[in-house]
Amino acid sequence: MEGKRVLVVEDEPDIGRLLIMHLKDRGIDCQHVQDGRRALVELRRAHWDLVILDLRLNGVDGLEICRTLRQEGNALPVLMLTAKSSELDRVLGLEIGADDYVTKPFSVVEVMARVHALLRRVDLDRQKANGSASLRIGNIWIDEARRRVEVHSKTIELTPKEFDLLLFFACAPGQVFKRVQLLDQVWGFGYEGYEHTVNSHINRLRSKLAQADGDIEYIITVWGVGYKFNDTLSLEHVA
Repeated sequence: MEGKRVLVVEDEPDIGRLLIMHLKDRGIDCQHVQDGRRALVELRRAHWDLVILDLRLNGVDGLEICRTLRQEGNALPVLMLTAKSSELDRVLGLEIGADDYVTKPFSVVEVMARVHALLRRVDLDRQKANGSASLRIGNIWIDEARRRVEVHSKTIELTPKEFDLLLFFACAPGQVFKRVQLLDQVWGFGYEGYEHTVNSHINRLRSKLAQADGDIEYIITVWGVGYKFNDTLSLEHVA
């Protein structure tokens, strides 16, 4: 994890200092801010590999920060810190684009494990992008390196998780995936009870694809099991 840059957005000074201390012990370049508006300034001003984001902040809360990042097309990994009793916040955070969450009170060991997993995924994504080809399936063109999708040669705007879902499905047409499998493979965790997060993302992705190409059903529901990508379409890897 050495050389990575992490922004800690946490309004409780003691928690912020604790996280900063453990991140620095692992060779991570990090910064702590306590205010939501300041956090947005720092996120836009500099390059970061990860943001650890508390939900309860002054000025602009964590949900709004995450939503703003995704609306701006910023795929920066987001690890959310939430109150243990606030399940609604966790669900909302995942649905608007957070990559993972940890509930308070938390174990620092657990937080560092989640940080390590997310930063490792950043490295893997960069390696994949450097050697990736584009995909064509049906009327969809997926540019892995630029994380760009076109349908009938027109760009469609997807959130980072919608893009990840589409690419995951398109690479395995016909294979049926359970919701828990999608949580594990696309979100990076498989907690039962959050399958509705998968449903909401797939519904939004389907809607965007249908608006761009209403003649083809790309993602098919397999009732009682999960979802699969339409296997009647030809898949082509383009260098």
